[in-house]
Amino acid sequence: MAAMETEHDKTPQSLSAKFEGSFAYLTIRDRLPTILTKAVDAIHRNKNNFFEQHGEEGVNAEKRAISFLSKLRNELQTDKPVLPLTDEAEDTAAWNDYMQRQQDLMEDKQPVSWFKSPWLYVECYMYRRIQEALLLNPPISDFDVFKEAKTQSFFESQQAVISLCTYLRELLTSMDNIAENQLYDKFLEFLQVSLWGNKCDLSISAGQDNSQKTSPIDSLADLRRFMLVDDSDKVWSALMALQGSGGTEKRGARVDIILDNSGFELLTDLVLADFLISVGLAKEVRFHGKCFPWFVSDVTKEDFNWTIKQTMAFNHRQISACAVQWKRFLKEGVWSYQDHLFWTLPHEFCDMQADAADLYSTLQASDLILFKGDLNYRKLTGDRDWEHTVPFGRALRGFHPAPLCSLRTLKANVQVGLQPGQGEKLTSQELDWMTSGKYAVVQFFCPP
Repeated sequence: MAAMETEHDKTPQSLSAKFEGSFAYLTIRDRLPTILTKAVDAIHRNKNNFFEQHGEEGVNAEKRAISFLSKLRNELQTDKPVLPLTDEAEDTAAWNDYMQRQQDLMEDKQPVSWFKSPWLYVECYMYRRIQEALLLNPPISDFDVFKEAKTQSFFESQQAVISLCTYLRELLTSMDNIAENQLYDKFLEFLQVSLWGNKCDLSISAGQDNSQKTSPIDSLADLRRFMLVDDSDKVWSALMALQGSGGTEKRGARVDIILDNSGFELLTDLVLADFLISVGLAKEVRFHGKCFPWFVSDVTKEDFNWTIKQTMAFNHRQISACAVQWKRFLKEGVWSYQDHLFWTLPHEFCDMQADAADLYSTLQASDLILFKGDLNYRKLTGDRDWEHTVPFGRALRGFHPAPLCSLRTLKANVQVGLQPGQGEKLTSQELDWMTSGKYAVVQFFCPP
């Protein structure tokens, strides 16, 4: 079934239509139940904590939440109809309205169900139902079922964190009178570190260890051959255009980073943001995260603050120096963190102007928007069965708030902006090239 049309031009079907009975079915049947099982296990492992904090009320809430999630897992595995949300959260009406819109699109008028709906929708819906299980069961409503996995991933990447922070601090102390071409080279390094940090995605590995063990800087040269599209020079030009020349006053850019994963990937985003501010390529960085735990490892406000706190606690001079700088950036408003309910709705981003006008207006004030990761790419392109050669700008279907760039390692069956024959050649060599996380893109678009 095709996802909802929002543009006047014809667009391809959602990927669930192409992969019905194979990709979407197997992913729902295998990966999502595994994630639900891990969520149940996390709640059960914290039973004693719930008792210590809330007494019998906490234990009873734990039992009810587990029962809810076990029922949800059965609904998912047996292709039951998708149910309306019953909690009273701020986004409940928007979710139920979206479900009705999906129902209205069903040609046979059969109920919207797990295997017969757009894959992007039901995957997002599952994470929202996990949130519902907790919201309906106070006093454990604010429990993060993915926190343990995120924490483990961060600590298992310690050596890479030390290496990256040390490299940044030593670089920044030796950059007086650096030439523009050298600055460009260092910009490419940190942009690519942020790009390849996206390999650490716990939703793809169903919560299994996917941490970074080695120095990311040392790996960049070997990884370049796996970049299918590299618009880094266009990103650089967008930033440099705001630097002023010939006596023109330097304005500096406001950069918005739409975050993806916590753990090591978030560290790479913080390091990139530090570099941009410290060398004058940006004057302000706004980080955008999720309102509640989402796709296992996506960044929430709690994750963001926890990561800053952990860097402060590191017994390592260079990491502590980074943390002090980052705290200062936040205190002075040079950095800021914000979330919005739209990021945890199932909508494609081309719906944002109509369904979240305030967020769209916020992004319009940006000079450069960096969209991290696979889910953001799927929402940018509508998770549709595009031909690989379709231009990135066309696949955005009118989503043009400001110059934007996708930094993404490929872990889903959608990719646009390739050269003729490039996708076919990759398919002949590696059938899973779009889902293995081995390949990456830096794709830029500037609105007319």
